[in-house]
Amino acid sequence: MPYRTYGLDEIARYLHLSRGDVEHLVKNQEIPFEKHGNRLVFQKVAIDSWASRRILGLEGKQLADYHQKSSRAVREVFKDQALLPDQLQPGFIDPALPAKTKGSVLREMALLAGRTGRVNDPEALLEELRFRENLCSTGLPGGVALLHPRRPESYMFDAPFIVLGRTVQQIPFGAPDGEATDLFFLIACPDDRMHLHVLARLCIMAHKTEILAELRLASCADAMFDAMVRAEREVLGPESDAGRSIE
Repeated sequence: MPYRTYGLDEIARYLHLSRGDVEHLVKNQEIPFEKHGNRLVFQKVAIDSWASRRILGLEGKQLADYHQKSSRAVREVFKDQALLPDQLQPGFIDPALPAKTKGSVLREMALLAGRTGRVNDPEALLEELRFRENLCSTGLPGGVALLHPRRPESYMFDAPFIVLGRTVQQIPFGAPDGEATDLFFLIACPDDRMHLHVLARLCIMAHKTEILAELRLASCADAMFDAMVRAEREVLGPESDAGRSIE
């Protein structure tokens, strides 16, 4: 529902923020909103683009705090803390992606997503990825990019998934540090709130663990998958069940 609108309490729940957090963002003109009389209105299309850019730019305590809030918020719809054993599988990983340009990366990643069997329309997904990258690169410092559709609409996917591609050579992808990129995740979640949580989970794994180095050293898709599960378990702590699939 790309033209949906939210009220203040609805947008707070959607973004995994408190009402006070949203009011602070509005006061500082840091979030797209409209005023209809005395009522604040938030357009879904504008919010989706803004929210993903905001999460990708978070660091340190701000990122940790947001990840904690989103983790609490999604427990009502997702009972397990760990995401990766279900959403990422060894067959969803290509350790030798042949792409050499930004455009070919998007094509190869859309094809890899199509091979999961969870995409209803790979061509539509590719167009959404292109549109999202035209808004702002999803490249992050450290040589990693978190690709995702401009609008994570439920009709596009049968089930949530993550695919991971490691390119044979590094590619200029518009990362804020100016460095080239060789690790590409594609995130696809039919549930809007889970989409933002997955973005936060992968961001904090990249910031708080050695996963990027481990993925570059891994010899195959199975090794890359095992490294991802261990890194998620490290972020979640000793009580996580994230390691069950590799023990």
